[in-house]
Amino acid sequence: MKKITIVGPGRVGESTAQIIAKSELCRELVLLGRHEGKTKGIALDIQETAPVFGFDTRVVGDADPAAMTDSDLVIFTAGLPRKPGMSRNDLVDSNITVLSSVVDDIKRYAPDAMLLIVTNPVDILTYHAWRGTGFPRQRVFGLSGVLDAARMASFIALETGYSVKDITTLVIGGHGDAMVPLARYACINGIPIDQFLDAATIERLIEHTRKGGAEILALKETSSAYDSPAASIAIMVDAVVRNRRRILPCVAILDGEYGEKDIAMGVPVVLTSQGAEHVVELPLTENEIAALFSSAQQVRAHIK
Repeated sequence: MKKITIVGPGRVGESTAQIIAKSELCRELVLLGRHEGKTKGIALDIQETAPVFGFDTRVVGDADPAAMTDSDLVIFTAGLPRKPGMSRNDLVDSNITVLSSVVDDIKRYAPDAMLLIVTNPVDILTYHAWRGTGFPRQRVFGLSGVLDAARMASFIALETGYSVKDITTLVIGGHGDAMVPLARYACINGIPIDQFLDAATIERLIEHTRKGGAEILALKETSSAYDSPAASIAIMVDAVVRNRRRILPCVAILDGEYGEKDIAMGVPVVLTSQGAEHVVELPLTENEIAALFSSAQQVRAHIK
């Protein structure tokens, strides 16, 4: 990929930029922020790690939206982060305002770009980004399930003592307290986790997954998570840049899949060089269907 722009060089944006540059996922990486000096300083700091990590990606910082011109991918990490005691949805009004101005810039300077939304509430912002740009739904998608599934896998590894490399998990639904971790699809090297953990422990880990972001926020007090989101973003970017056709849980615009339409929500998708190319529909139990429907209702209410 020739050019990627990250809008919002805060902690998530900066960590994401470092991983993308180090992995050489593009030739030019633009950090776009409100404060020119600070943004240029962050970009220069990352650029000076190039000899250490051995990458040739050119990292630049700017405050002028024109810097995103002809970007292949725009990653939106701008907006207010959560504070202790806040839910992701408490941020909706302020962050939609920020997103709206960026959407106008994207349509003007990068009309052919794909758009990856990271800022919370990610389901609602992904939906509004899609409506605001008018882009095909495959080109607008958001971070959620990759991060939530990584948290769930981490908790299973810590609980069982087995290598996290062998653990596969899947989380769908809204990116919030109503997310739907699918324990039935979780396994350790292909073996269902209920062979290793009893029902009560699995339910405890599911609840831990739902509260994973809030737990980090409460412990850090002054910031929300940024290392794990950045790593998750990089996994998605790698899948798109290298056209890997990976099946990853992401926020996607649904058009009838899972019985839902005109909504953005976490589902398994095939990520390719075209973006969220295809939604994978899984057979769900009655309880899983009910949980997903409840999660969708919450997302839809906030969208309205």
